[in-house]
Amino acid sequence: MSFDNVCKLLAEKYPQDFARWLLPEEPRKIRVLKTELSIEPIRADFLTFLQTENQILHIEFQTRATSKTPISLRMLDYYVRLTRQYKIPVTQVVIFLQKTNHENVFIEEYVSETTTHRYRVIRMWEQDSALFLDNPALLPLAPLTCTNSPQSLLSQVSQNVAKISDRETKQDIAAYTGILAGLRFEKNLIRQLLSEEIMQESVIYQDIFQKGEQRGEQQGEQRTIIRILNRRFGEIDSSLLNRVRMLTIEKLDDLAETLLDFSDIADLVTWLNQHENFS
Repeated sequence: MSFDNVCKLLAEKYPQDFARWLLPEEPRKIRVLKTELSIEPIRADFLTFLQTENQILHIEFQTRATSKTPISLRMLDYYVRLTRQYKIPVTQVVIFLQKTNHENVFIEEYVSETTTHRYRVIRMWEQDSALFLDNPALLPLAPLTCTNSPQSLLSQVSQNVAKISDRETKQDIAAYTGILAGLRFEKNLIRQLLSEEIMQESVIYQDIFQKGEQRGEQQGEQRTIIRILNRRFGEIDSSLLNRVRMLTIEKLDDLAETLLDFSDIADLVTWLNQHENFS
């Protein structure tokens, strides 16, 4: 289950609230920008692009302080692509969710010999909880904010969730809150303070839970297929393994049924060429 993706869902469901939090002036109009910034596909699971009347707000949620491509370089890359495509100012914010002293969470610019690119960084554990407690859209982030008494904070969050009058909204906010609180609190405490029954009634919670199960099943089948391929044909080139990992669960099932008929690695290449780009 992805904590980062929960934040992305929140930001796209309540874009006005996130813009009000992150921008110096509240925009009159705002919409979620669904876009591919390709030269090559960008893995945009945890990115949100919000377009106002005169700028783009790019939000990136991070649970980890490290990544294969440095965060600062990714921010420069996104900035260039967004600016080239939309030709309006871009405001960028990286939001670190889980407390850490890693040096990367204090980096707010990309610097090379010829280029300096700056962006804003928010460390949730330094944020004043009051801003988040009074806004249902931001309430799920409140358990991650600054406090001298984490358990008291979670209790207050729970009380504020209970005050939400619309039942469907209450269910969803409780689900978001329970998931994000897992970055800081034990599951038993979360269940004690937040109604598990209310959380489980949420369509959002059920969807995230189901996707988590599907992802686990997919990863398990990937490992099995790769193990069989390596045993039959020796060490497989990493580019081919990556193509296998990109297959849907349905395509993995198809591959599992046919790979025992392969006589050499060329058969795998042929199969991938025929199947990987088709639904």
